[in-house]
Amino acid sequence: MIEIFTDGSSSGNPGPGGYGVIMRSGQHYKELSAGFRKTTNNRMELLAVITGLEAIKSPNQSVTIFSDSKYVIDAIEKRWVHGWVIKGFAGKKNKDLWMRYLNIAKVQNVKFVWVRGHNGHPENERCDQLAVAAGKQKDLLIDSFFEVEAAKTGA
Repeated sequence: MIEIFTDGSSSGNPGPGGYGVIMRSGQHYKELSAGFRKTTNNRMELLAVITGLEAIKSPNQSVTIFSDSKYVIDAIEKRWVHGWVIKGFAGKKNKDLWMRYLNIAKVQNVKFVWVRGHNGHPENERCDQLAVAAGKQKDLLIDSFFEVEAAKTGA
């Protein structure tokens, strides 16, 4: 059983942002984070989930993901994302990340648990700290897909 705790943040929407991930399984514990120069909160929430899943070394693991993002959890649990795929993501954002999520999620046994953000949940609070700190780093990564798409739409 692998537990993944996630959070994403951005200063401005879009603006600089980051994600934080805690992975825990038995005695194993790992923290992951990265910051981007221009992104959105929703992208960082989703990228945190993806990054955690991509860090798992073996397929067919039982994975519980804890997130405070209703955007991510509702899109998956209510199967909205599958409707978006059928419609070619018409009018929807973050197609690149949703397709990446769908590809990695199918090799694991994933379930989601929603946690209330900024409510004293220790791992959620730590992920928030990681995400905020990552977005404040000096050498931020470039979310090139987002920046190209944002330039097209004027976001």
